[in-house]
Amino acid sequence: MTPETCARLARAALEAEVSATPKPGLVDRANTGAHRDMDYDLFLRSAAALEPFFADFYRLGAETPCDRLLPALRARGLTAEEAMFRATGGVNTHKGALFSLGLLCAACGALERRGEPLTPDGVCLFVARLTEGITAELRQAPTHGGSAWRRTGSLGVRGEAEGGYPAVRGLALPVYRARLRAGESGNDAAVYTLICLIARAEDTNLLARGGEEGARWARAQAQALTEHFSVPAAAALDRAFIARNLSPGGCADLLAAALFLHSVCPQTH
Repeated sequence: MTPETCARLARAALEAEVSATPKPGLVDRANTGAHRDMDYDLFLRSAAALEPFFADFYRLGAETPCDRLLPALRARGLTAEEAMFRATGGVNTHKGALFSLGLLCAACGALERRGEPLTPDGVCLFVARLTEGITAELRQAPTHGGSAWRRTGSLGVRGEAEGGYPAVRGLALPVYRARLRAGESGNDAAVYTLICLIARAEDTNLLARGGEEGARWARAQAQALTEHFSVPAAAALDRAFIARNLSPGGCADLLAAALFLHSVCPQTH
C-alpha cells in the first residue's frame, strides 16, 4: 500500500461515516443532527483537507523510529488540525477522528515497512504500544475528554488508543462485517454498527452534552434499538437525540476507524 492509497482510504472512511444515514444526533445526508454549526458538505470539505496528512502519517510510521514516532505524529497532527479549521471556518469536524486515523495510518506504515501483514489486531496493538501511558495526560487535558475523566473517570479516545481500540476491533468491525455478510447495505450496516457503539462504548461527547444521565439514556435507547433494528426506528431515535441535544461524536469517530480497518485489513473468513 502506498501512502497515497492509505490516505485515500482514510478519507473514504470519513466520507462513509458522515454519509451513513440516519445517525442519532449526528450530521448525515438527512440533517445536521444536534449541531447548528456544521453540515454534511462541511464534513466533506474537512475530509478532503485532511487527506494529504494521512499520507504523511503513513510515511512517518514507515520512516520514524518508534521511540520518536508519537512526538512526530503529534507535531504533524497539529498542522493537520490547522488545515481542518481553515477548511471549516474554525469548526471542529474531525479532531477526534484525526487522532485515531492518524495513529492507525502510522501503524499501517510501520507494519508494512517491516513486511508484516495488516490485520485489525496487528494495527491496533501497534497503536497500543505506541500510546502507552497517554491516558495519564487526561489529568491536565483542557478538553471534553479531560473534563469527562475528572468527573467520571472515562478514558475516552485516549483510552481506546492505549487499549488497542477494543471497541473497534472487538465490536464495531466484527459487527459491520457480519451485517455485510448477511446482505445488508453498507449504509445500513454502518448505521447499525454505530447504534451498537452508542450502546456499549464510552462517549465523552455524550457526557459533555448530556451529563451522566444523558449518556445513560442514550446507551439504553441504543441498546433497545440493537434488539429491534430498523432504519425508520433509527430515524426516530435521531429525532429524540436532537430534541435532547445529544451527539455521540466519539462513537462516530470509532465507526470511521472501523470503516478504515475494514478497507485496509483483508478479511480472513
